[in-house]
Amino acid sequence: MLIGIDRRMPPALLHCLALMGHGDEIVVADANFPSGSTARHCVVQEAIALAGLDAPAAIELITDLMPLDGFFDYSALRMQIDNEPDTTGDVHNDAWHILKKRLPKNGILSSIERQAFYAQANEAFAVVRTCEVRAYGCFILRKGVV
Repeated sequence: MLIGIDRRMPPALLHCLALMGHGDEIVVADANFPSGSTARHCVVQEAIALAGLDAPAAIELITDLMPLDGFFDYSALRMQIDNEPDTTGDVHNDAWHILKKRLPKNGILSSIERQAFYAQANEAFAVVRTCEVRAYGCFILRKGVV
């Protein structure tokens, strides 16, 4: 047993976060995202399941332990809604509410077109599969420094 670690944190995710270095990215995927096939392209080749957590809860769990990057074009990305790149859904607003509090100095929250998101997700360190059912509830978090 460890103290100070949220009991919802699965060992596989804790191990993954510990292995990641500055600039590595982790995908927080909704229930409809092709997590398994995408993960096969990543360093961690199996999706890490967060049963019972939606995307904002998963983001909060991850960013409790993982600092976000403040030295790049973005600290976190959200998947854009098709043909409405500037529209944010409830899932985006809920996630941004959490992420804004966790941003380092010069940290940036941004968005990426859906097909570009899929391509970038294939280059990520790992994929975390949530139970998020709201459409476009997918995010990429970029690890920063302590």
